[in-house]
Amino acid sequence: MFGGALGGGSQQPAQPAMGGQGQMDPNAQLMAAEQEMEMVTTMFEHLTDLCYKKCLIQRYSDEELTKAESVCIDRCAAKYFQVNREVSDKLAKMSQANSM
Repeated sequence: MFGGALGGGSQQPAQPAMGGQGQMDPNAQLMAAEQEMEMVTTMFEHLTDLCYKKCLIQRYSDEELTKAESVCIDRCAAKYFQVNREVSDKLAKMSQANSM
């Protein structure tokens, strides 16, 4: 579900066990969903921490974000996702090349 931009870089979920009809084993489904949730949570924590440190002034003079803070956070998040996608794509290509 979140493989490309949100996949968390080189972390790939384990391949699920398939049943006789090509359906995923319920335990494998649960395990895959838990791994995906953990990757998304970790990615969000890294993004939040990085952009907070980079963009937000530590002295809170206003309860709202300033325009500069808002623009910085928007750019920071966009760059984070772009780099994450590029790294994921590169790792996938390398993995495919190694498996041939």
